[in-house]
Amino acid sequence: MCLLPSKEEIERALEVRHTKKIQKMLRRARVAVCGLGGLGSNIAVALARCGIGGLHLIDFDCVDLTNLNRQQYFASQIGMPKTEALKQLLLSIDPYLPVQTDQVRLTEKNIAKLLSGERYICEAFDRPKAKAMLTNYVLEHFPETYLVGASGMAGYGHSNRIRTREIVSHYYLCGDGVSDEKTCGGLMAPRVMLCAAHQANQMLEIIIKEEREKI
Repeated sequence: MCLLPSKEEIERALEVRHTKKIQKMLRRARVAVCGLGGLGSNIAVALARCGIGGLHLIDFDCVDLTNLNRQQYFASQIGMPKTEALKQLLLSIDPYLPVQTDQVRLTEKNIAKLLSGERYICEAFDRPKAKAMLTNYVLEHFPETYLVGASGMAGYGHSNRIRTREIVSHYYLCGDGVSDEKTCGGLMAPRVMLCAAHQANQMLEIIIKEEREKI
């Protein structure tokens, strides 16, 4: 039987990979992930593996069989709320990771309550209306909050067309900005994961830059 590593052992292993200084910076940060599908589940896993200090997971949906082609869930989790299924996975990576979950649909009525005080937010919704609602609200009401969103990661091929752009101060957009599910052959794991990796990577860059500026 394999014993779980201690919190200190996990921390030392991460420090070996990206230095003690960087690890301290990441442990001081918490990221809210809005939408836990192909983008959000992959973002959360990437950040957890990097040693982020905490995650706030928001999604109303449950795991479905059709999610398994690109999302970080398993057949044994079908029917579970995505918030709980993903938390289960994240804690199997880092048993000591603080994870807050809200199984709720994010709307203009509850967004202030759910996201007020969050410094770093990843927009990972599937539907354009939900993306626009979150983006517009954060830009208008939380101008000092960092938001990393996504647009265009459908189909297959053209990996290098997925890129990260700074749209305005504190707002970054990842993807090719063009491809969509209906015209590009649906959503497939490689390109969705590429875009999610861009989002997680951009968030790490933001956090580390901010932490360095405090020194």
